[in-house]
Amino acid sequence: MVPRAVLVGRPTEYDELLARHATREQVAFFLRGRGLDPAEVQRRHHAFLGHRHHVLAAIPGDWRRATVDRADLARFLFAPEDVVVVLGQDGLVANVAKYLDGQPLLGLNPEPERNAGVLVTHPPQAAADLLRDVAAGRATLQARTMTVARLDDGQQVRALNEIFVGHRSHQSARYTLHAGGRSERQSSSGLIVTTGTGATGWAASINGRLAEPLALPAPTEPALAYLVREPWPSRATGVSLAAGRIDAGAEVRITSELTDGATAFGDGIEADALAIDWGQTLTVGVAPQALSLVR
Repeated sequence: MVPRAVLVGRPTEYDELLARHATREQVAFFLRGRGLDPAEVQRRHHAFLGHRHHVLAAIPGDWRRATVDRADLARFLFAPEDVVVVLGQDGLVANVAKYLDGQPLLGLNPEPERNAGVLVTHPPQAAADLLRDVAAGRATLQARTMTVARLDDGQQVRALNEIFVGHRSHQSARYTLHAGGRSERQSSSGLIVTTGTGATGWAASINGRLAEPLALPAPTEPALAYLVREPWPSRATGVSLAAGRIDAGAEVRITSELTDGATAFGDGIEADALAIDWGQTLTVGVAPQALSLVR
């Protein structure tokens, strides 16, 4: 079947300001009132539109094509023959990854001076060559490990960076953690299960505060790590399972002791979360699907 290129993007800062303030004059007034230059924001907006036009023009003429905004990802149906093109920040790759099932993803960085470019590793000008390489089977694909959390009622959520488990307000949560053949009742501000891709973000911040930091997995390694945020020792709760590795085939289980507010969500997307009832158990491990990233 002829491939379909799916271009994933998100509104620019100028788009979002215009949606909020309705007119260009109001946007300019808002920015100037905060000591910002409206011309600079507009320049970046038009530069992004130029990159977007270039990428769309780079799609081979005999391919099918579609575009989807980040806000509509949950309602978009990706097909097996799709080649996904992300134009934006690294976080946009994480947003789309959980909706894919092996489709190659090409990350393009429109603002290398502002974006780290860990996942959006290519300039927009390389789109035509990279799309031809993907179609011809010449592209180098990197399988980045993902994680999946499953509730005992069948609901699940996947993530490329990490999954957070705790209270939705990040206040103290009580639960029982089962990991590495051991169990411990804990009180903490939640825990995360990180992949190697997420190891340089939130996980690095938590891991750096441990007395003995954990060796976190590499992005392509089929392994995870769990890290507990601020575990509190008491007569009823312990801190001996503050961090640990989760190899392929293994998993951790979290049984909630909260009557309200317990949640699990991936990659910071709190709007796409699992609500965990008291007594429910969440199981987290390596996802069977990996992100197929074009390198």
